Amino acid sequence: MTPLDPQAFEVLLANCADEPIRFPGAIQPHGLLVTLTEPDLRIQQISTNVHALFGLSAESLLGQPLSALTGEEAAVAVQQASEYPTLTEAPPLALTLHGGDYEGLLHREQGVLVLELESKPDASALESTMSKVRNLSRMLQRLQAATTLPALYEICVREIQALTGYDRVLIYRFEEEGHGQVIAEASSPSMELFSGMFFPASDIPEQARELYRTHWLRIIPNADYQPVALLPLLRPDTGAALDLSGAALRSVSPIHCQYMKNMGVLSSMSISLMDGDRLWGLISCGHRQPLHVSHELRMACQTIGQVLSLQISALQTLEISRQREAKMDALVVLNNAMVNGPDAVFDGLVQTPETLMQLTGASGVAILEDKALHCYGLCPSPLAIRALHQWFRDSGKSVFSSHNLSGVYAPAGEYKDVASGLLAMTLPKPVDNAVMWFRSEVKESIQWSGDPSKPLNLEPSASGLRLSPRTSFEIWKVEMEGISTPWSHGDLFAANDLRRSALENDLSRQVLREQAAVRARDELVAVVSHDLRNPMTIISMLCGMMQKAFSSDGPHTSRRITSAIDTMQQASNRMSVLLDDLLDTSKIEAGRYTITPQSLDVSQIFEEAFSLLTPLALDKAVELTFHAEPDLKIHADPERLFQVLSNLIGNAIKFTPAQGKIGVVAMSNGADIVFSVRDSGKGIAPEQLPHIFDRYWTAKEGNALGTGLGLYISQGIIKAHGGLLLAESTLGEGSEFRFTVPKMA
Repeated sequence: MTPLDPQAFEVLLANCADEPIRFPGAIQPHGLLVTLTEPDLRIQQISTNVHALFGLSAESLLGQPLSALTGEEAAVAVQQASEYPTLTEAPPLALTLHGGDYEGLLHREQGVLVLELESKPDASALESTMSKVRNLSRMLQRLQAATTLPALYEICVREIQALTGYDRVLIYRFEEEGHGQVIAEASSPSMELFSGMFFPASDIPEQARELYRTHWLRIIPNADYQPVALLPLLRPDTGAALDLSGAALRSVSPIHCQYMKNMGVLSSMSISLMDGDRLWGLISCGHRQPLHVSHELRMACQTIGQVLSLQISALQTLEISRQREAKMDALVVLNNAMVNGPDAVFDGLVQTPETLMQLTGASGVAILEDKALHCYGLCPSPLAIRALHQWFRDSGKSVFSSHNLSGVYAPAGEYKDVASGLLAMTLPKPVDNAVMWFRSEVKESIQWSGDPSKPLNLEPSASGLRLSPRTSFEIWKVEMEGISTPWSHGDLFAANDLRRSALENDLSRQVLREQAAVRARDELVAVVSHDLRNPMTIISMLCGMMQKAFSSDGPHTSRRITSAIDTMQQASNRMSVLLDDLLDTSKIEAGRYTITPQSLDVSQIFEEAFSLLTPLALDKAVELTFHAEPDLKIHADPERLFQVLSNLIGNAIKFTPAQGKIGVVAMSNGADIVFSVRDSGKGIAPEQLPHIFDRYWTAKEGNALGTGLGLYISQGIIKAHGGLLLAESTLGEGSEFRFTVPKMA
């Protein structure tokens, strides 16, 4: 056969993936399916085998009430069952139709009621079935008593084989890579054994897995069947194909039927095994001859599958808990080592390499911290480790694991003998850092059922080539390379927990360093302030004395000296203000800013402010007014409150042009007194307004002597009083600053 080019092969794969297995438009012939409108239960669609089963014309039944098919008594039973809040709560439907006994199965699908009818077993078979079902509770008790997963699997396959009579019952577990492995099997002596074998992922396409995930059970009594079409093929109400996902009679893919025949079975049943919402595996049953398992037995098997799923999840959780518990002693040792590390947290790990390797069962470990790299055991070269770290870091993952490193990072193929497995963790720090555990290559032969590299076949069809199921299930041994022992849940837990401890320790060290830096800064500011105040005071005093000795009305030289003295005086005064501001800022940032509140009369505060600040306003021909509601008393620190008022009024005077107005108002508002300083100045630009309380923010114009700390400190003072300082401004019209202070109780 001419080789198929890759693009054409991908098209075939896509066609296979798009096969409408949920909408086949047909059912298997061992029953009858009918869709019904509600609440009147009129027949919308019906399978065309109604004539073979009941001698009725499918066309004549369309649009008719259900009773035209089943008779009035059976139609009433269906009506009553359909009225249950959920159909799973409805009792089993035992219907007598046209002289035969049938089981009725109900489910809803996108606005229609779907009724499926299957023949009930004869009396002897029914008695055998009921006898087996009566023993179900004993079977479930045996399942629940299992203490290990292998014992659980063994009980399950043997009980389901005894319950159903299938030649082969096996448990198939999905691996992370997509393929599956048979982990338990109960088979008749004539059957080929598959226990322990791996099956390619392509044996169960993704859309089939999704059906298994959402529906617990599927049965094919005879793979050599001819599908029975629905009439009409499309739903009359929507014009779309009927979704048969929830139908027990759903016709399956012909590719799957051929796959069954190639395996030597004609009947199959699959029961999903779930781990939460994840499809964990399947219970797969097969029989050489056609075999129809009754609805009662199927429900018993489904119950076993559901209990097994819960037990698997419970025992897996218990095993994970055991694995985690086994890591705790080593994690405590490593955490103590990190706590006691001299400089960085990883310094402590460098002192305990053996414990670090034992933690995850690694054959080597590398500890990277900036320029330092420490390697223990079997590790790649330092250059290879740094390149691997770069790749791992760029992936954006804080914890990474792989037992086939060269499969995801090709350069690792060069050192797969020492590092086929990688478990790594890193901290969010500006310097390169990581702990990287390595596991050596473990060469082993894996038995596949057929060649895993060629799971799909091509066959000619009327439209050209099409994919067909594989025909060979012979044992195919594959020598695995570049593979290490997989990392367990306990190993991943250990890496994540060690990272958590390292992160907490690293953050704790950062906090201590920052606290020490803040203390050192505060001490420096205090020392500088104290040491500079005396010389600044002396300079100020000397300037005053020199000003008396020289007259600004004297000769030219005398005037120049006087001007220089004025400049020195202004600089000295500004330096004193800056030192005070720096001290206040340091206290605010350290959370140590304290106030001494007392009872204050607002009108008295305004009188003092008026006497001190009005002259500044008059110098600029700015009108300054004060107004307070009568008898306002507040609980505040007088010195600090006056500092805020002086800063706000001083700023208003500075940025208000001549003939402008500034109004200072105090009024009661609930438990607070609201102070307002409003000016008619040039205002603050909208893009600058959100930043005016930031440290070192200053207006760019008209504020050459500003330190940028006044408003920041004012806000800190008001917050220390339990209030809030806010500002509003309109460019070209002026600004208003408001703050609140508690009333005197």
